[in-house]
Amino acid sequence: MADDIILEARDLVREYRTKEGLFGKEHVNRALKGISFKLERGKTLAVVGESGCGKSTLARILTLIDPATSGELLVEGKSIDISKEKLSKEMRSKVQIVFQNPYGSLNPRQRIGDVLMEPLMINTNLTPAERHDKATEMLIKVGLGPEHFNRYPHMFSGGQRQRVAIGRALVLNPSLLILDEPVSALDLSVQAQILNLLADLQDEFNLTYLFISHDLSVVRYIADKVMVMYFGEVVEYGTREEVFENPQHEYTRTLFNATPQADVEHIRARLAASH
Repeated sequence: MADDIILEARDLVREYRTKEGLFGKEHVNRALKGISFKLERGKTLAVVGESGCGKSTLARILTLIDPATSGELLVEGKSIDISKEKLSKEMRSKVQIVFQNPYGSLNPRQRIGDVLMEPLMINTNLTPAERHDKATEMLIKVGLGPEHFNRYPHMFSGGQRQRVAIGRALVLNPSLLILDEPVSALDLSVQAQILNLLADLQDEFNLTYLFISHDLSVVRYIADKVMVMYFGEVVEYGTREEVFENPQHEYTRTLFNATPQADVEHIRARLAASH
């Protein structure tokens, strides 16, 4: 159903223009070359590809940080073009992102409670007491506790900091969460804990994820659909089973052959060990 499509990309193109000196020739680098897909509510689309394939460029467009050069982006059926219109607070809150490095995305001089309350202060009309209660509730949802409210980021482990980053992203009740390599900087056992948390939160809140990763075992475990990118283009797009069991594009097969750990049993074992 159309109502269940949270995110739709229609032929997205992103170009960067550079010049050689003041009077030099202009060069056009096309980082995205016509990306199209649909993402349904409550589902996970994994975006896979090597460095330089355009994953991060796509993430910046989807999180409404950068505009596309051409094409159309729709969030919950509404066409969005940040180069032509200022986004409302409501629309800003619909799409949130969790970055790879949890420490780098947190202000080291800001208490964790303030990290969680800040989006509420900027985007809602909640009272200070209501913001405090909602931030405390979110701490609990991501597996921390009220005793962590007044602590600083350096007092947490990498996994705990990523839980805070996830909580900050979810505190505005977004329609879509962009997860940009959210577990790649973590130890394997901690990766499994964060993946369990993401799965539990998705079930509880019917969340929609776009999951960017180079770890194919993680992708095979968590994704409903998989999109493989190569030099700014989508070369493979289908259900998890279709892509992993019968890859059609030579690049996809090469990617899988170069990653022997792309076995769902590896990630299941890691997840089981984390319980």
